Amino acid sequence: MSLSYARTDILEIVYEAGGPVDGLPVMLLHGWPDAPRAWNGILPDLHKAGFRTIVPFLRGSGPTRFLSGETVRFGHGVALAQDAIDLADRLGIDRFAVIGHDWGARAAYTLAALFSDRISRIAALALAFQPRGAFGLPQFPQARRFWYQWFMALDQGAAAVRADPKGFARIQWDTWSPPGWFDEAEFAATAESFENPDWVAITLNAYRARWRPEATDLRYAGLLRRLATIERLSTPTLMIQGGADCCDEPASSEGWEPCFEGGYKRLVLDGVGHFPQREAPGAVAAAVLAHLMVN
Repeated sequence: MSLSYARTDILEIVYEAGGPVDGLPVMLLHGWPDAPRAWNGILPDLHKAGFRTIVPFLRGSGPTRFLSGETVRFGHGVALAQDAIDLADRLGIDRFAVIGHDWGARAAYTLAALFSDRISRIAALALAFQPRGAFGLPQFPQARRFWYQWFMALDQGAAAVRADPKGFARIQWDTWSPPGWFDEAEFAATAESFENPDWVAITLNAYRARWRPEATDLRYAGLLRRLATIERLSTPTLMIQGGADCCDEPASSEGWEPCFEGGYKRLVLDGVGHFPQREAPGAVAAAVLAHLMVN
């Protein structure tokens, strides 16, 4: 698919579009550290089923660019959600479904929380729902998995990430899933997205702000206040969890049914790690299609 461009108030968002132009729209939001190519294994099935897909490079990723050097490189989920709404507005799309992985999953939940009238259904991969968008200190088993976040919270750690962003990303690919799910060529092609001049800034802001004061963008203050009041979602939700996820422990996505007034289904894929759409594209495509095609 060729690249397309849409200019919002603060970004030039680069995205890939596919499927029938009159199909029901689905926006696919990639995670960290990843890129739109993460969805390549499931896009053909979506297109064959008649869905129109929009797959953007998130802020700080690939060729997507900020319009001003003065804009705070803010990586919170509310910013990613607003970017998705802004892109939909530029494309003339009123209502759409969202499939998100990792950071994209957080954006999907946030879209369902803040823009429920715009979102028909969501599918969230690898990341559990967080009521009120709150980051709580995890129990020891999950805290151990979050070493990379504690590392970035240190100024010396942040400097190390700036010095070798691809090396830092590669550690996550090597350790978040059982071995053998990718080859050198695939990592190299994906890592081109990490060459964006703002990739490190967005990465550090997103993670460090969870645990320490960081720069914020006041244009999102209202959305942050609203998000902090929302504990339940009305949007039908599918959650896909890798049973061998070594980043977010599978137990973290259990028991959230009471928070989903519009319905919640959790699918656990045995032997799959943190990148389900890459590791088990057939199973993910089938589950997502079953979710999207419910009347």
